[in-house]
Amino acid sequence: MQKQEFTITVYTENQVGLLNRIAIIFSRRKINIESLNTSPSEIDGVHRFTIVIDEFEELVRKICRQIEKQVGVLKAYYNNNDEIVWQELALYKVPTDVIAEQVKVERLLSQHGAKAVVIRKDYTVFEVAGQRAETDALIKVLEPYGLIEFVRSARVAIIKESEGFHKKLTEFEYREPSEAVDENEYLDKNEEVFTM
Repeated sequence: MQKQEFTITVYTENQVGLLNRIAIIFSRRKINIESLNTSPSEIDGVHRFTIVIDEFEELVRKICRQIEKQVGVLKAYYNNNDEIVWQELALYKVPTDVIAEQVKVERLLSQHGAKAVVIRKDYTVFEVAGQRAETDALIKVLEPYGLIEFVRSARVAIIKESEGFHKKLTEFEYREPSEAVDENEYLDKNEEVFTM
């Protein structure tokens, strides 16, 4: 059994300090977070964390269970790369004069699915959306032409085999309360339970 890349998806209430509490779960176990993205989800008032780590599956399962115990966390899932659709966004800043003189810009853009988002006299910024291999490929192409700056966003991912958390949450919200009353088995045993 070996480590592999997993994407953890966490649905949460929008609470101050929750990101810190979730990050502590990883730091205590000395697990490096490769990518972290937070955003609103498709459900009003619910946020979505997308966390990428390289770890053993059994440990990832334990981490998800621990995350779900946090107040404010609604659900945590983990998936391997075959079970999700994911993308990253990358920006590349290069000198405009070098690119204009030495590279056929149209060919560069079409080969790598890039588009120019800013063209100034001193530099041009290209944008590529794709997976890590695609964004890395353009770095190698642009390095000989004086790549000034490069930045890549965190991963955004959608689970392939899922009806979505929204449906599950909606079903839970509209479930009728049960008429049956659950009895607390410890209700009449105060001294046994609470004495030290």
